[in-house]
Amino acid sequence: MAKDNFDTTDWEIVDLLAKDGRISAKAIAKNLSLAEATVRKRLVRLVNSGKLKISGLINPDTFEDRIVALVALEVKEAASLDRIGQEISALPSVKNVAIVSGRYDFIVEILVASNKGIINFLRDELSSVAGLGKTETFLILKSFNKWIIPD
Repeated sequence: MAKDNFDTTDWEIVDLLAKDGRISAKAIAKNLSLAEATVRKRLVRLVNSGKLKISGLINPDTFEDRIVALVALEVKEAASLDRIGQEISALPSVKNVAIVSGRYDFIVEILVASNKGIINFLRDELSSVAGLGKTETFLILKSFNKWIIPD
């Protein structure tokens, strides 16, 4: 098995964590008929590889004082996609950045305090990234089966 690739056992561990992020290594081991030490080593390897992150998520509808929005972005030069994606992902309000197909180059998910927070994001945060073209912002009014990492 290559060091960075998931094998069947890794996927089984991830599947159990996806169903219950609080499941213990001991319970995973019992469920998969593995030694607990084996599960712990695999979890450490997966997390250290940067391909697995274990965290608590919250339904964005829980927030009474914050909103989630999507910002679609065009870039001026396709050669800058990786740099721009990395810079945007480091901005404080950003929850997710994805290169997409279609009319736009990126879809950026943000969590902000209000409609004014969207303006602040566009003016103060996003404007610091060189090489951007047109943007279009979409407010998420209600989500279904959506979870985000809270601030």
